[in-house]
Amino acid sequence: METLYQSIPAFLLIFVRISSFFVSVPIFSNRSIPTSHKVGFSFFTSYIAFFLVEQQPLLNIDNYLFLLMKEAVIGLALGLIAFIVMSAIQIAGGLIDFQVGFSMASVFDPQTGMQNPITAQFLNAITILFLLSVNAHHLLLQGIINSFKIIPVNSTGLPIGHEEFVLEVVKIFIAMFVIAFQMALPIVASLFLVDIALGILTRIVPQLNIFVVGLPLKVIIAFILLIIGLPTMMILVQHLFELVVQSTNSLIQLIGGI
Repeated sequence: METLYQSIPAFLLIFVRISSFFVSVPIFSNRSIPTSHKVGFSFFTSYIAFFLVEQQPLLNIDNYLFLLMKEAVIGLALGLIAFIVMSAIQIAGGLIDFQVGFSMASVFDPQTGMQNPITAQFLNAITILFLLSVNAHHLLLQGIINSFKIIPVNSTGLPIGHEEFVLEVVKIFIAMFVIAFQMALPIVASLFLVDIALGILTRIVPQLNIFVVGLPLKVIIAFILLIIGLPTMMILVQHLFELVVQSTNSLIQLIGGI
């Protein structure tokens, strides 16, 4: 019983990091998942991670509140970085919708609680189903559990403001925007050529109402290109998730001081 009471503080630190990670990380932070399920899943994941930690720390009660805050910051930072990287899908969908003309037809996204473009909603749903089908969420669980081996719960260092940490975050942002641009470029470029063709057609046939003909034509072409290019987009989604794993691992190593 005494050993159990001594292990409770360490378990709470593990639980805080994992639960804060699930609050912000993609897939697990989906608002359609009930809060009770998230809490229960965090608890049992923390229970498993507790026995995987090789050495249980001897905690000092004086700085225990600081350790709790540190674990919450680490979990939120790792989950937020993964969420920011996966936001490339939202950016790509927004670029496509802007070119098609769907920018004014944004719909409510229950996952983020915001108004998102229609194409972004579609690509986000396809991406989640694709990641679940290939068990990509297991890598997220493996990453947060392995973080306890590099960042012990009794460590007091948190180098979030260091230059290396900021540079790594900037690199992650740049890579995310590059992948988003690569996802949207084929459709955006094709629709730009359609706009040029419609402009030439308007000069040749002035009686043609470009607004009546142009918008349906661009929507049809966008849907055709989206269906044809969906397999290629899934390859980019795979690279995007690889970036998620690499970025979280690099941040874990930077926070751990490696």
